[in-house]
Amino acid sequence: MIEILGPDELARAKRTGALVGGILQALRSRATVGANLLDIDRWAQRMILDAGAQSCYVDYEPSFGRGPFGHYICTSVNDAVLHGLPHDYTLADGDLLSLDLAVSLDGIAADSAISLVVGASQPSESVEMIHATERALAAGIAAARPGARIGDISHAIGTVLSEAGYPINTEFGGHGIGSTMHQDPHVTNAGRPGRGYTLRPGLLLALEPWVMADTDELVTDPDGWTLRSATGCRTAHSEHTIAITDDGAEILTLPA
Repeated sequence: MIEILGPDELARAKRTGALVGGILQALRSRATVGANLLDIDRWAQRMILDAGAQSCYVDYEPSFGRGPFGHYICTSVNDAVLHGLPHDYTLADGDLLSLDLAVSLDGIAADSAISLVVGASQPSESVEMIHATERALAAGIAAARPGARIGDISHAIGTVLSEAGYPINTEFGGHGIGSTMHQDPHVTNAGRPGRGYTLRPGLLLALEPWVMADTDELVTDPDGWTLRSATGCRTAHSEHTIAITDDGAEILTLPA
């Protein structure tokens, strides 16, 4: 299903996006050395519920997971990159943490992810990997405009990631979003320009470049959810929900 949102739905999408961006900003400031992943999950739960919103994750039960997910945010550390199931782990100096949050408010969902290095130790390889996903995200957003194709976004993202020297996994990527968290079209992190669905005003997309330092192969934890690099290398993940407008793309998941 591909949804095209009207003006009222887009206004609600902006409110949801601002909420997601604000929660992630608050969690970034609290994800310090000594913080536990389960505490981060509880903080996310409280902020979501206090806002009168609903988690898109608690009851999430796709075919590839061992569901329901049962938590309010994905917390992926070091070699974990996607769907990190919160567990009893205390953050240490130098950990690379990715936080992925999807929330629904007034019937419209928004999805965003950030990566950060915890504490004073800032390994240059980790910092550069995060910056590469952020640059790729910016390139994908710049390519998103009415009349462009999904392949144009994928090509823009993939060009940045490959030029930075990272292998690209195309199994998981961006997606349409609206009344539900995951919709068509699928937006891979590499692709051919001029191919795929034609973008229209009112379309919402969650774009999410992610990389692993030296592999494109994933392995799944025994928890049935957490996806890690097959080699144990570090990973990074950046994501925004955007709305296609008459003039280009508007980022919805920036903090208000």
